[in-house]
Amino acid sequence: QVQLVESGGGSVQTGGSLRLSCAASGSILRINTMAWYRQTPGKQRELVATITSGVGTNYADSVKGRFTISRDNAKNTVYLQMNSLKPEDTAVYYCNAYIMANHVLGYLDYWGQGTQVTVSS
Repeated sequence: QVQLVESGGGSVQTGGSLRLSCAASGSILRINTMAWYRQTPGKQRELVATITSGVGTNYADSVKGRFTISRDNAKNTVYLQMNSLKPEDTAVYYCNAYIMANHVLGYLDYWGQGTQVTVSS
């Protein structure tokens, strides 16, 4: 069974920084793309950043230049370094990964439980 466990959320003031971590555990053969999404009440979940297995990255326009996604393949972990945080970054942040647990099922989409990030003005 594959699990994604996030950590690192919390409350900061405008301009502050936080670093989110998400560790994948369980029966894992390969991990392809990993990503961070965020969601606020009443809104759809939105993509924040992605990183491929070849460490190519992509960011939402709203976070470019402020957030950095990275991964440690040896630890099956993805990170999101968030700098210059703004109140509009307040959301529940979710980790997502495309993981192969066995050759029969192939790659499946997995989600973490979410971690709250609150930025106060």
